[in-house]
Amino acid sequence: MASLRRKARIAALQTLYEIDCTEHKAEDAVIHSTTEQSLSQEAISFIEKLVQGVLKNKSKIDEVIGRFAPSFPVAQMSVIDRNILRVAIFEILMDNNTPVKVAINEAIELAKTFGSDSSPRLINGVLGSIVTKYGKASHERPKEGKCQPSLKI
Repeated sequence: MASLRRKARIAALQTLYEIDCTEHKAEDAVIHSTTEQSLSQEAISFIEKLVQGVLKNKSKIDEVIGRFAPSFPVAQMSVIDRNILRVAIFEILMDNNTPVKVAINEAIELAKTFGSDSSPRLINGVLGSIVTKYGKASHERPKEGKCQPSLKI
């Protein structure tokens, strides 16, 4: 059985997918993805945090994806892969409340479940390169609310 946070990440991914494919408002998409499941208020808050964080920082995140996956332009990348990367990059570089290793593992699991056969390899490669570039150890849990000083997005 999936953990509470994994269920929330799945709902956040579904929400971002819906927003990416339609002109639905973020609030409506969150409601849509959370009403189908019985989720705690804690999970719903985490979903909202991920969705709002990704949407608020989307252009910066997409720029990072473009730098670390130049062979796969963001606009041409599958909607699933693009949004899995967006969530993971937000968690790793901007939110800093999830250990890096956990964020990467969760992204790979989402890619295995929802992506194509090549998705986990793409996700792992891009996130691994980002972590290497920004010098974040895979076991490190950053201080709450603080980005790495060397982070230049």
